Amino acid sequence: MLASTHFHPMLVHFPIAIITVGFLFDLVSLIAKKDPCLSRTGYWLEIIGMAGAIFAFGSGYFFTSPMDGEAGIMREKHELYATFTLISIIAATLFRIVITYLHKENTSMKYLSLCLFFLAFVFVSVTGYLGGSLVIDYMIGL
Repeated sequence: MLASTHFHPMLVHFPIAIITVGFLFDLVSLIAKKDPCLSRTGYWLEIIGMAGAIFAFGSGYFFTSPMDGEAGIMREKHELYATFTLISIIAATLFRIVITYLHKENTSMKYLSLCLFFLAFVFVSVTGYLGGSLVIDYMIGL
């Protein structure tokens, strides 16, 4: 039987992977310069990663149980970085959508966009690490 507490672990891996791969596509497109397909793929992965992050954040907020002690402290850190991830990926994606709509993606604005995407990549990595620590070090969900 599927319990609602399983929603969060089922959903969190998608934004981690999609944001990471999307950032790498954008980074490689910056280096390759002659392949617009990589940048376009990074753009769509960023949008999909943002949607996944919204669902993952919501599932963690609504469907996980409270924790006490050291596990509770670790969960608070995890939640804090999840909030940073959500804010940064939404900001990065909205900025990218705006510069794409205004046809400014081939100006210096793309570097700012990539920096915002990098920030989201860092935050999702830290959030994933802290979530993994909850599972492995405190045996949450096992």
